Amino acid sequence: MFKVTKTGKETVLYSFTNGLDGGYPFGGLVRDSSGNLYGTTYSGGASSVGTVFKVTKTGTETVLHSFAGGADGEYPYASLVRDSSGNLYGTTSEGGASNVGTAFKVTPTGHETVLYSFAGGTDGANPFAGLVRDRKGNLYGTTEAGDSSGVGTVFKLTATGQETVLHTFTGGTTDGANPFGGLVRDAAGNLYGTTFVGGAFGHGAVYEITH
Repeated sequence: MFKVTKTGKETVLYSFTNGLDGGYPFGGLVRDSSGNLYGTTYSGGASSVGTVFKVTKTGTETVLHSFAGGADGEYPYASLVRDSSGNLYGTTSEGGASNVGTAFKVTPTGHETVLYSFAGGTDGANPFAGLVRDRKGNLYGTTEAGDSSGVGTVFKLTATGQETVLHTFTGGTTDGANPFGGLVRDAAGNLYGTTFVGGAFGHGAVYEITH
């Protein structure tokens, strides 16, 4: 993890060892009002399948949660989203009840709850991207695979973990396929994202899902 000042001076805040502290952070960071940073590592931790961590602005790392694999989830690729109480929300690309990924919550003290385990059918599979959150606490994200066509979904999760599929991708020239990336949300609740392939030329699409 690093910091770069506006004049270009870089400081390494923390170097991961891929041990209990985690390793290979693919996702970005979120920051609280005190300057602490939060993120995920794809591997490392107590079971070598990823962590959720906190790093202070002076570079002290704390592992808030080590994924255990199985029902707990494993291999989180994406960054986190944080609510006003300091709870953190994210996804694992694998693990869960059907081994095709989860959505999870981690409290500021490190208590983890699996909000939803993807089943790999019409509900989607393998969420590589993170989540966005609305003011009611609903969470929105994408799965890279799953559904009847096998090429991904856009989903909504309530704060209690009830899932609704907002869109099922079909691929081909009129729709995208395999959304690896996450979403952005506007003030009206519309969602925007990208797909890896599909679209008119087969090389991906930018899409909007209306509220």
